[in-house]
Amino acid sequence: MTTAQATDTVDQQADFDAVVSAEGRIEPRDWMPDAYRATLVRQIAQHAHSEIIGMQPEANWITRAPSLRRKAILMAKVQDEAGHGLYLYGAAETLDVDRGELLDKLHAGRQRYSSIFNYPTLTWADVGAIGWLVDGAAITNQVPLCRCSYGPYARAMVRICKEESFHQRQGYELLHALSHGTPAQHAMAQDAVDRWWWPSLMMFGPPDDESSHSEQSMAWRIKRHSNDELRQRFVDICVPQAESLGLALPDPDLRWNEERGTHDFGEIDWSEFQQVLRGNGPCNEQRLDQRRTAHENGAWVREAAAAHAAKHSARTSDDAVSGTATGEGAMAG
Repeated sequence: MTTAQATDTVDQQADFDAVVSAEGRIEPRDWMPDAYRATLVRQIAQHAHSEIIGMQPEANWITRAPSLRRKAILMAKVQDEAGHGLYLYGAAETLDVDRGELLDKLHAGRQRYSSIFNYPTLTWADVGAIGWLVDGAAITNQVPLCRCSYGPYARAMVRICKEESFHQRQGYELLHALSHGTPAQHAMAQDAVDRWWWPSLMMFGPPDDESSHSEQSMAWRIKRHSNDELRQRFVDICVPQAESLGLALPDPDLRWNEERGTHDFGEIDWSEFQQVLRGNGPCNEQRLDQRRTAHENGAWVREAAAAHAAKHSARTSDDAVSGTATGEGAMAG
């Protein structure tokens, strides 16, 4: 690197730091540090992968939903999740990465998705628990991302969070109907909450002192709050909601701390979290196998779309050449 190039880089870094510090937005054509770009690609790709993998646990229940209304709601939700994945892959592509490359890394196990989607949906009540707890945790984590320093990611999150809010309310309403139904329905709802509570708390990531990315992401204004701060906020939101549902959260250590003004809660089993991240969760293999199969089965659609785009581009180019030639002839006449 020449002296002039080094000076330019220093100036660009100073401009970048000033924009971030002033709560401004970094846009795709702006200069950004390589590490900032890499962090965004990793985070946005993981988020996009989570949306499309997250379609699987609930899509499994579309054909078994207990009523037409429930079926329509669930279909709309799964469709929303597919859309979220598309928004996010689009945001990642503004960072000069190819969507196909990101999917290849997902299918090869070289990029992650949220650990929560490696748990099975055993009963209809699990659909409600996912809506209330999993989507509720997602909202808690994602609303601050609407103020992310990277413009395309922040703008994608605005719409995603609005739709996730609907999903959370849908899950709460479903659980409310079950918990206030027959004793068997109440028991089914309680069982689902028992199984999904702790994995939902793990969604926020490891404790702050074990998180390798949080500090720098917060300095860059990609993240706004630490993992533990978001986890605490989620617990405090869920406790009164659980009381309204008439369901118990499965934590004997859960209690209000008057001095701190928040709830104390029990120790999370981080060994389980690490096992799931390593690919040893109940459904890791199943989720990726289904994703790979769906991708392979959809190859003809991608090929047809590419052929159509190429044909349209060639036709447009021919029309432009023909139009130019006609115009030149008229001028010559």
